[in-house]
Amino acid sequence: MTATAFTQDGDYLLAPPRPADRIGAAIGPRDRRRLELHAALTAAGIPPRPEDREAIESLSTLSGSVNSTIQRWLQHAL
Repeated sequence: MTATAFTQDGDYLLAPPRPADRIGAAIGPRDRRRLELHAALTAAGIPPRPEDREAIESLSTLSGSVNSTIQRWLQHAL
């Protein structure tokens, strides 16, 4: 069905979402690593504090393999 298909109630049906339009597609690698590091810290029971921002930003500039290693360390800390 298309977005112009109307129901009996007068509403119209929305087209299904397109994965390519999601915000994740627009995020650069550095920002993705920063968000993943935030998530890994939080999952490990270490919620980042505002004063941790500089350290997280610095770690996010490192390569993806270094970031993956840090996340793996945090996962094993559980």
